[in-house]
Amino acid sequence: MKIFDISQEVFGCEVFPGDICPERKVLTTIGDECIYNLTGFTMCAHNGTHVDAPYHFYRDGKTVDQLPLEKLIGKCFVTFFKGAITQTDAQHIMEKAKSADTSAAKRILIGGDTFVTLEAAKVFAEEEVFLIGNESQTVGPTETPAKVHYELLKKEVVLLEGIRLSGIKEGVYYLNAAPLSLGQADGAPCRAVLIDMETETG
Repeated sequence: MKIFDISQEVFGCEVFPGDICPERKVLTTIGDECIYNLTGFTMCAHNGTHVDAPYHFYRDGKTVDQLPLEKLIGKCFVTFFKGAITQTDAQHIMEKAKSADTSAAKRILIGGDTFVTLEAAKVFAEEEVFLIGNESQTVGPTETPAKVHYELLKKEVVLLEGIRLSGIKEGVYYLNAAPLSLGQADGAPCRAVLIDMETETG
């Protein structure tokens, strides 16, 4: 078994244009008058590696604490792409994923400099995938991400954005992307990991 951390470090993470940046504050430091270190911080729920819940774009959508953990934990299929993912590309990705493992095809992680088009989002939504993950800070085009979010979140497809798949090979893994349980929030940061069950470690 080998574990891959596919998360960004929070204080040095990528931030979507216009969002606030994470900020670390030292509250106490070990010294003459204190026996412990204590850190405070502020951040946006969508900084770095994070999960989007339906409430992000839907007034009555599920909040992040209401997401079924089964959607965020389980087998996944990792693949790579460059450029805009079209309807045909999405269909091909789903075919590869199903061929590799039908249960892994419920959670699709896409690495590379890429984004999901509206047409591709419709394919993933119709396939009733649980989760779509990508390396960008938004699953859709950076300039116009709303329509893709509307399409996927309408079908309660969880979005795992800002992952890092460098050094990962295409294939089936076990994913744990459970977010922080932030009550009534539209998203939350998470420490996403992939587990390769077939690789032996020393």
